[in-house]
Amino acid sequence: MRRRSVLRLGTAALATPAVLAALPVSGAQAAALNIRGVDLSSLPKGEDKGAVFRYADGTRGDAVRILREAGANWARIKVWVNSADGYHGKRQLLAMARRIQAQGMRLLVDFHYSDTWADPGKQFKPAAWNSLTGTALETAVRDHTADILGSLARQSTPAAMAQIGNEINGGMLWPDGRSTDWDKLAGLLNAGAQGARSASPGTRLALHLAEGGDNGGTRWWFDNATSRGVPFDVIALSFYGYWHGTLAQLRTNLHDAASRYGKDVLVAETAYPFRLGSKDNHEDIIASPSQLVPGYPATPQGQTAWMRDIGQVVASVPGGRGLGIFYWEPAWTAVPGNGWDETDPSSGNGWENQALFDYNDRALPAMWWA
Repeated sequence: MRRRSVLRLGTAALATPAVLAALPVSGAQAAALNIRGVDLSSLPKGEDKGAVFRYADGTRGDAVRILREAGANWARIKVWVNSADGYHGKRQLLAMARRIQAQGMRLLVDFHYSDTWADPGKQFKPAAWNSLTGTALETAVRDHTADILGSLARQSTPAAMAQIGNEINGGMLWPDGRSTDWDKLAGLLNAGAQGARSASPGTRLALHLAEGGDNGGTRWWFDNATSRGVPFDVIALSFYGYWHGTLAQLRTNLHDAASRYGKDVLVAETAYPFRLGSKDNHEDIIASPSQLVPGYPATPQGQTAWMRDIGQVVASVPGGRGLGIFYWEPAWTAVPGNGWDETDPSSGNGWENQALFDYNDRALPAMWWA
């Protein structure tokens, strides 16, 4: 069978970011990393709604295989408890785990412990758990975690890693698990870890914060977690350069966290736009030149350079503790019905200009960043 190229990049490094716009794409030159990951949480719904994915030459293909052939070796999938649209649950996760394994990739499960998006600004309890508090809520967390990871193990597609919560700077399962009450939050985190360990002992556990450039915030959070004996194997951080500081601040934080806590570190989310201007009628999250990181234009070259440079930062962590990076939602393209609001089928997508497929559904060169 003919192997189709994903526009593999050459070996020469790109010049400084300031002159990227004037140069052809040459080489991503990211240092070698163990994890070259992609978050594919939106893919099942996108495919159901008609999303198409193509190699750089226009040949239609499977998104997971296209990304794998470009170098991705891990996939991250989020899990909600009972979503309004029926997606992001156990059924889709089990099916995606089979696809991921078939491509020789490893799986990271991202527990949101919610029926909807969980992030630093919102950590809503699932509706089925609204009346639960104290040990009853801990039991629900433990049982849900064990059910998901146990189901993966039973179908012989175990998770290699699992996040106990998503961007939990302010805690999770509010109001019970706010980080203003660390004893309660630690109880919930411990319950998730216990469920994971009981159902899938080989799964590494990650604790995930946003604000990857905030060293003071990272120290405060993990000092509280470690002082209460919360178990974890990996420190996972989101880092978007247009929100979370500079690459130098990320480097400082990753180096310090790895040294201070003796743990591996991971960038669990990053991305960058390849263009400005929305494909659908919904304004993109990054929509204007003023939002861009200086030196990184919203072009395929700028997107590639961002991935090269953040990869070098992660790889610089001493002792090989910089595990790697996950690109967030590279296959979330603009198709009707697969928007931001799971309760509104007409909602649009604010992310398509940061995907790794262009507006003609073709693979972009940043896909080969690793």
